[in-house]
Amino acid sequence: MPRMTFIERDGTRREVDAPLGLSVLEIAHKHGVDIEGACEGSLACSTCHVVVDGAWFGKLAKPTEDEEDMLDLAFDLQETSRLGCQLIMTDALDGLVVKLPAGTRNAGG
Repeated sequence: MPRMTFIERDGTRREVDAPLGLSVLEIAHKHGVDIEGACEGSLACSTCHVVVDGAWFGKLAKPTEDEEDMLDLAFDLQETSRLGCQLIMTDALDGLVVKLPAGTRNAGG
């Protein structure tokens, strides 16, 4: 099974099982990682904002216009920011590393 690593707000690294076909948000919730996901993955908020490790960012599918619109509302936006609900685990992403931002802003979730 693929694995991925969450870097929590305090810098703690948590490597977890990352079942194929689940989103980063779903994987986080499955393992008790502190990502809110207020809109439950319906692209109506930015509370599942994660910062993708630069080595992995180029391997991801490009964000949709809807995702980019929601990212514009995210707190602590970074160059490699994405929404966890839009990142779906595949074999190619085995080893993915994402960092939780300093905080979230729930705008419309």
